[in-house]
Amino acid sequence: MAIVCPRCGKQYDIVLFDFRSHLRCECGYKITKDDLHRLHTQRPQVFVIIPARFNSKRLPGKPLIEIKGKPMIQHVYESASRSSLPKDIIVATDDRRILECVKGFGGKAIMTKEGHPSGTDRLAEAANILNLGQEDIVVNVQGDMPYFEEEIIEEVASPLIRNSSLPMSTLAKEIEDPYEVIDQNCVKVVITKTGRALYFSRAPIPYDRDRTSPVYYKHIGIYAYRKGFLDKYIRLPQTPLEVAEGLEQLRALEHGYPIQVVITKHKAIDINVPDDLKRIGAI
Repeated sequence: MAIVCPRCGKQYDIVLFDFRSHLRCECGYKITKDDLHRLHTQRPQVFVIIPARFNSKRLPGKPLIEIKGKPMIQHVYESASRSSLPKDIIVATDDRRILECVKGFGGKAIMTKEGHPSGTDRLAEAANILNLGQEDIVVNVQGDMPYFEEEIIEEVASPLIRNSSLPMSTLAKEIEDPYEVIDQNCVKVVITKTGRALYFSRAPIPYDRDRTSPVYYKHIGIYAYRKGFLDKYIRLPQTPLEVAEGLEQLRALEHGYPIQVVITKHKAIDINVPDDLKRIGAI
């Protein structure tokens, strides 16, 4: 049996603890017997939090845009509600119009501060307002993802449920439409053989130099975080690759934290630009 360093993901044989009180990982983190205790005795609870702000740059008022007779945020909430895994589902917003909309269809919502630099910062504030435990799992469902199959909630949370040392996880799906490989709005990810993310990019990765036709994976924008890591993550300074790509998950990788990627076969549709609404209308 192995224990995984919470900071970098390196695995160590658990028998090493027979002769010492802690292990010093190569990354500098001190793995203690408290980490072992959490691994074997605590089953975390899972909460879905849906960050939703009104002032989207590319599509203002996006959460309240009507799709087939319902506001988009209601579609997101109902998709998440089909999963039996979460203990609770909450929308975190900075706009009272969204708050009242969610309450109007019977959902739960809380107000958060304006001016958060990212949805993850809003997620962390909401998790603290809800007083979640450090070992609890926070699933971040994007407020612009109106249609997804409920199985993805369990898929994204399962690595953290099985391994209490993992800090965060996300999903990816094999790309079938060749256009998505070159579409900058479609984020690609490359992973190790053990499912750890190597890099996320808006560019086509890997680069097919010799025309070997590699498999491309599309990143599905749903994450699961350990609550304790989420608090740490939002305090990390922005990184050059994060800024260059406009992808905040690169902050974790550049600071040396692992992201476990689960390959899913299930569909998820998000809305980024007005043209995406036309695609939704065809469903």
